[in-house]
Amino acid sequence: MIVWADNKFAVSGALTIDSAKALQRFPFGQHAKGEPLVVDMAQVASVDSAAVSLMLSWLRQAKAQGLQLSFIHVPTNLHSLVDLYGLSDVLPLNYS
Repeated sequence: MIVWADNKFAVSGALTIDSAKALQRFPFGQHAKGEPLVVDMAQVASVDSAAVSLMLSWLRQAKAQGLQLSFIHVPTNLHSLVDLYGLSDVLPLNYS
């Protein structure tokens, strides 16, 4: 699930192959135009490689709209997957 709260998007639950399709379209309309987009992943319960694909899709969607997108509170296991796939320079991740 993705909700707009405290000037950021909060993602919760599983980011897996089973949930990725439902989360594919990012709800950019809730965000103030011109402001950077921040996705808080503190409440993400589980991930698999589909989470990396989903994040890349969100990044492409944001860039297509001329928006900056960054991720905070990224779970360690998701950070590890991004590193494993050599995407650390592509996906703007932050632990805190």
